[in-house]
Amino acid sequence: MGKNKLAKFGEMELFENVIQVPYKKLIEEDFELKGKWAIDFFKNENPVILELGCGKGEYTVELAEKNPHQNYIGVDIKGARMHVGAKQAIEKKLKNVAFLRTNIEIINHFFGEDEVTQIWLTFPDPQMKKTRKRLTSTSFMNLYKQFLKKEGIVHLKTDSNFQFTYTSAMVHLNEFEILAETNNLYESEIMNETLQIKTFYEKQWLSRGITIKYIAFKLNENAFAEPDIEIEKAEYRSFGRSAKDIH
Repeated sequence: MGKNKLAKFGEMELFENVIQVPYKKLIEEDFELKGKWAIDFFKNENPVILELGCGKGEYTVELAEKNPHQNYIGVDIKGARMHVGAKQAIEKKLKNVAFLRTNIEIINHFFGEDEVTQIWLTFPDPQMKKTRKRLTSTSFMNLYKQFLKKEGIVHLKTDSNFQFTYTSAMVHLNEFEILAETNNLYESEIMNETLQIKTFYEKQWLSRGITIKYIAFKLNENAFAEPDIEIEKAEYRSFGRSAKDIH
């Protein structure tokens, strides 16, 4: 591990807006803030909103800036990336934003029933080979259902046609309430101030002519089913690995 990463990890240990919990601790019991994030951590009664797979936390920080009366938590396992957003939030003196470093597969250990009002999934890895690892798969929907309010909203913003096609099929099959859906966000009529937030990599995708897809929906009480469809796969690489214009 490089010295720069070690320095970031060391600095994050001192950040009051970063929570890092060893997995072995969760085997014995759920996280101490589960069900109490608003009151015990943020010291208010405002809604709690998650960005899962937040990366550098750009979206989390901008959401918190634009909506001071809501609490935002960016979740990711990559600490070196998360350091960017966490430090930026401190420099901006944002008290309504936090970062949780953990695996999203165990996110239900951290949040209690009806604790979260919205979930943002911003440009997640499409996981074209492993459905169960896809953040919009029904296995993850069942996780989210454990802590998302009944009228809570799931947002997906993606450059991946595969991710969007799969998610749309899953949403329609399970008869979720669709609040918005478009395969070309910036040419649609649903654009608003929140959706206009652009991360560094999103700007690069747009500059290459790749359209941004968006869907927002509410879960229901039914048992969830996976869509039985064939979706054309494309080689997926992040911009950090010389991404190609093939989404």
